[in-house]
Amino acid sequence: MRLTLADPPFVGRTGRGVTVAVLDSGVHADHPHIGGVHGGISVVSDNETDYVDRIGHGTAVAAAIREKSPGVNLLAVRIFERQLATGVDVLDRAIRWAADQGAQLINLSLGTANPAHATRLSDAIEYASSRGSIVVSARESNGVVWLPGSLLGVAGVAADWACDRDSIEVVPRSPDLPTFHASAYPRPIPGLPRERNLSGVSFAVANTTGFLARLLEGADASPVETIQRYFSVTGR
Repeated sequence: MRLTLADPPFVGRTGRGVTVAVLDSGVHADHPHIGGVHGGISVVSDNETDYVDRIGHGTAVAAAIREKSPGVNLLAVRIFERQLATGVDVLDRAIRWAADQGAQLINLSLGTANPAHATRLSDAIEYASSRGSIVVSARESNGVVWLPGSLLGVAGVAADWACDRDSIEVVPRSPDLPTFHASAYPRPIPGLPRERNLSGVSFAVANTTGFLARLLEGADASPVETIQRYFSVTGR
């Protein structure tokens, strides 16, 4: 099932009132594609208020989300320091912090193929779910299956290089959350060819989060119930 921003339930919505936590390299809140954040934390430095992006990846991810859902409240959670790598302890703490802050969506544009982390990550996902949060994360890329995106209770995402940026493919998985296929390209940079911009499953995750934030705007049920209810009905 392929849907676009012009289709219900996305059309006319901005993600207003939905809180999205971006667990990444931080965010440049003053970047023109961001327009401010609702708050944040660093889980990798002594100064917890230092969630400024020093790599650029987190800002690009947040910008892709903001493009799809300009009305969301963004939380910047810095889990990367000087490179795009972190530990399971940091990730566990970051997921729990985001859930405690009331994030309905937790964007994880990352993954690990190490099965030793499955139990720890499952516990964090279960905690987030109990707080009304859904983790959106990479499920598969280049034949590699990733955690936590392949775990139960996670909105897993795969990159679709042929998918337009204003569309998304939904694969229902009853009774679990659907799998999503989305564009692997971030928000365009004026004057820069798409091929020279960042790209990959990270941005498929961000694009999916942007779509889901629109879906959750004004929802009268939990995020999990809203997503399952809508796509189980639409997918028949």
